[in-house]
Amino acid sequence: MNSKDVIVLKKIVQYSDEIDATISRFSLTQQTFAEDFVARNAISMCILQIGELVNKLSEEFKTVNNKMPWREIKAMRNIAAHNYGEIDIDILWETATSDIPLLKEYCQSFIG
Repeated sequence: MNSKDVIVLKKIVQYSDEIDATISRFSLTQQTFAEDFVARNAISMCILQIGELVNKLSEEFKTVNNKMPWREIKAMRNIAAHNYGEIDIDILWETATSDIPLLKEYCQSFIG
């Protein structure tokens, strides 16, 4: 794994932590998340950034370490960036509370 991949993985973990911090700060449940546009915007921005970062991982890293759905992560970024507020709130919540923690754990396994 090259040093650029390590830097990118650390940034993905950082944005994952920011999602977790946002959920904690606002004491979010799925219901309050649906009602709070500020929290949704903050989390959407982190998901967008994670998708951008995945695109910066080397193809070699993504090919060798294919237990994560890298294309789908990038696709989620595209949905967040291009649907202009029309993203499905339930999908966004599921991504933030289920998918991102798994991605964070996976990334941390490479950076210690």
